[in-house]
Amino acid sequence: MFGWFQRLLPKSGDFFALFERHAAKMGEAADALVALTAGEGDRAAHLRTIHDREHACDEVIRETLHEVRQTFLAPFDRGAITSLIGAMDDTVDEMNSTATAIDLFEVASFDPQMRDIALLTRDASRLIAEALPLLRDVERNGHRLHELTGRIVQLEGQVDGLHDAGMKAAFLAQKAKPDPLAFMVSREIYKHLERIADAFEDVANEIDSLVIDHA
Repeated sequence: MFGWFQRLLPKSGDFFALFERHAAKMGEAADALVALTAGEGDRAAHLRTIHDREHACDEVIRETLHEVRQTFLAPFDRGAITSLIGAMDDTVDEMNSTATAIDLFEVASFDPQMRDIALLTRDASRLIAEALPLLRDVERNGHRLHELTGRIVQLEGQVDGLHDAGMKAAFLAQKAKPDPLAFMVSREIYKHLERIADAFEDVANEIDSLVIDHA
């Protein structure tokens, strides 16, 4: 009788597990980006890892959107769920775009500022990975979630500073020894790296919105 009753209950998807699976793939892509910009290991393997993790994250977001359509009982508003997973997916999309640009322009060496931005990207991915399990009990974990999102926003500010310092150094190098192509490539890579940080800030804002609504 109890089993029959359970089958009549509305379906409730495990969105938390999907968030956390996506975050794990995000972290692996960030690790590969750090190794790539540091010049460690097999460059082609790092590029392939980032591309593969982007495809894996696409599968997670498709599964999430399917669950949203099929689930009657959700832990948060459906719009909040799709906004959060969408913002998370943007971070990996931007990492993939960065890797694509690096491959396209055959960039083999990176400015110190580029390497530092990659490290901050990895830091942000780890903060997201720490924050997501806390969403299982937003009311109890609201304060800690707010701390973590605040740190992600701070990292984005640090990336802005590194971006500006790196572009200034590239401009001065171009001025001393003109090389328009090298300057254009540097500008393109910095643009993509900065967009990763912007995407992480968007994830932090989505988490903050959930805290405001539910904590």
